[in-house]
Amino acid sequence: MSWIARAASPNSLRVFEAAARHLSFTAAARELRSTQSAVSQQVRSLEEQLGLPLFERIYRGVRLTEAGQALFVGVQEGFATIDRTIDRLQHRHRHPHVNILTDFSFAAYWLMPRLPSFRERHPHIDVRIVTNQGVLDWRTQEVDIAILFCDERTLAGGVPPLFREEVLPVCSPGFLRQHGPIASPQRLAELPLLTLLAEQGQSWLDWPRYFAQQAGIDYLESSELTFNNYTLLIQAAIAGQGIGMGWRGLIDDLLDGGMLVSLPELQIRSSRGYGLIDAQPDASSEAKRALWAWVLDCAAEAGREKAGRTQA
Repeated sequence: MSWIARAASPNSLRVFEAAARHLSFTAAARELRSTQSAVSQQVRSLEEQLGLPLFERIYRGVRLTEAGQALFVGVQEGFATIDRTIDRLQHRHRHPHVNILTDFSFAAYWLMPRLPSFRERHPHIDVRIVTNQGVLDWRTQEVDIAILFCDERTLAGGVPPLFREEVLPVCSPGFLRQHGPIASPQRLAELPLLTLLAEQGQSWLDWPRYFAQQAGIDYLESSELTFNNYTLLIQAAIAGQGIGMGWRGLIDDLLDGGMLVSLPELQIRSSRGYGLIDAQPDASSEAKRALWAWVLDCAAEAGREKAGRTQA
């Protein structure tokens, strides 16, 4: 429609569309709250601008010429596109949104159980969650906030930590009854271990690094089950298929509910952990500020609950 736009005003195209839809200048004038003579004049002016007849005047009405029919289709499609765009923009204004990038584990075990409380506080804000299990780069994603597992340098560089890494082996109560007691790294290494598939550049702990830090054991992974999704790994642990690596902050509810048991004497702590990253520091919005504050509040509350359990 670019050549039409140069030759015709939007108003004349709107008048033409109404006349073509009704096949009546009188009905078009009634819809547009104008007069039949004004509609006829607008159409005649458009025909002169385009150098094409758009209507054939017939007894008691008009009908479209071939050129008029083609223009009618194009104008309707163009107006429909404009209307859809306006609706989308108005919806976006009425319902501001915020995009979060995180991994499957954090989304499933930390974010999703808490998200209803955010939606209760801010029902007008749409939250969109982008997940992956590999190494995530928020710089290549169209997101506002990233909640990612970060190394020590990133957290030390000003990224607010949500919780630090505390890793301990977890399994089902039935597995522990069958294979326990499991009180040493040497005994742990003899049992079926559930492995989260390593991605190049990952910063979370894996079994070889766990055993190297725990007891200097040179452990070669030989587990029966390997996963690229932490949620599936935890489901396998609940089903009694082996021992998985559990991160405090993610699996606390499963431990509290008795679906998993931990081996706290084999726990390891590090200075890594989940951090809250502003993926668009130059862009601010009500939705982004609200979600940012809510995530920090939830992390602080979880920290207080953890301290209470420890004291108890």
